[in-house]
Amino acid sequence: MELLDPAEMAEADRLTIAAGTPGIVLMEAAGRAVADVAARSPLGTRIAIACGPGNNGGDGFVAGRILMARGYRLQLGLLGSIAALKGDAALAAAEWRGETLPLADLDFGGADLIIDALFGAGLDRPIEGPAAAAIAAINASKARVVAVDLPSGIHGGTGQVLGVAVRADDSVTFFRPKPGHVLMPGRAHAGRLTVADIGIRPQVLDAIQPRTALNRPELWLPHLPTPKVDGHKYDRGHALVVSGGMTQTGAARLVARAALRIGAGLVTMASPPDALAVHAAHLTSIMLKRMEGAAGLSELLADKRLNVVAIGPGLGPVDVSLPLVEAALASDASIVLDADGISAFREDPDRLFAALRKRSAPVVLTPHDGEFARLFPDLASLPGKLDRARQAAARSGAIVLLKGADTTVAEPAGRAAIADNAPPFLATAGSGDTLAGMITGLLAEGMPAFEAAAAAVWLHGDAGVVLGRGLIADDLADALPRVFARLFV
Repeated sequence: MELLDPAEMAEADRLTIAAGTPGIVLMEAAGRAVADVAARSPLGTRIAIACGPGNNGGDGFVAGRILMARGYRLQLGLLGSIAALKGDAALAAAEWRGETLPLADLDFGGADLIIDALFGAGLDRPIEGPAAAAIAAINASKARVVAVDLPSGIHGGTGQVLGVAVRADDSVTFFRPKPGHVLMPGRAHAGRLTVADIGIRPQVLDAIQPRTALNRPELWLPHLPTPKVDGHKYDRGHALVVSGGMTQTGAARLVARAALRIGAGLVTMASPPDALAVHAAHLTSIMLKRMEGAAGLSELLADKRLNVVAIGPGLGPVDVSLPLVEAALASDASIVLDADGISAFREDPDRLFAALRKRSAPVVLTPHDGEFARLFPDLASLPGKLDRARQAAARSGAIVLLKGADTTVAEPAGRAAIADNAPPFLATAGSGDTLAGMITGLLAEGMPAFEAAAAAVWLHGDAGVVLGRGLIADDLADALPRVFARLFV
């Protein structure tokens, strides 16, 4: 589950070497893992290996030696000279018995398979010159591409393209994945990911204490509430969903339905008077209460049994939404703040942050990139989504869920989870409203806020997988029983 940024991975290597495993032993294991993935192509495959001037290139030399011993035809090219190689890379090159060509002389166009061993996750500057030309040639070829560690040109910590980047069919990384493997656009460049065991013991994680994880059930499943045989609906919380006016009711119903379906014991819709009839025509298991503006919402929230409020979807313009959100924030309930509830503070984000600092109950902010930029305009230009979410959480004091194909959840203390299981079919109107409702329902049941947000993201993605192409947001809540059935098989 752990994701290691380049500095953390370097520390894992250092600790392993300091404990007595020579670096060349790790490099041999890494090169063998790359060769094993490359060898999924049959003998007779023409292979070109592009080696860089560092340890990634050393892995390429090892892979080349092993593949040649297995009978593959290959060319190996090096960026720079063998004499300039240092440390373990120099040792690996010394064991290579084939010809070493200048990188520019490699025949990428004539290869059936290309191993990209130019640069790994530690790259921190834009690629240019001969390396950039080689990457352009690799991407122009029709060959299958296997990247060593991470496609060259992808930043290991942010997933961003550093000038140009290889588009790989497979990537072979070592010990643990990097954020760049799952953050976009890195994930799109990495292709299928193989995580190889090269002899680094998991105990090094105790010293590193990584703060970033791949969003998987193991992260949050121990915190998922389990209904008790002698329990009742009042044990599972009571969520309040705040609706907009008569012509903006659909989003709130998506929220409410998802909250109830995922496990909240009771869900009530707080409705402006003009929307009561619309909701009454659609709601069955969801209760309905009249709400007269912010004062009416405060009156409803005086009932302490209402332990979580979802507010924002379809809420309306700032003059309507801002007083309602502030009334919700003044309560003791947990809050899921989305959509119009976020945009209400676009002119004065500090007003929101000040209100958040006064609360003891958690708040989960669920912006997409546009909404994020309204609250955090200075952070929106940071190159890494993980950094943006982390800094926003630290500034606001809220759990920040930054949506997208690589939805990232971060808490103020720095812990973060990145999802990679959402299919593209989820990009449809109302999908985010359903996600907000799923978080709401899990909070109502008493799940901790970070784990509730991470769980909802994963379950939302798996619902998209279950439903497949053609889904609409209305379908997502109804898919949850099948998602849970898959989860608990």
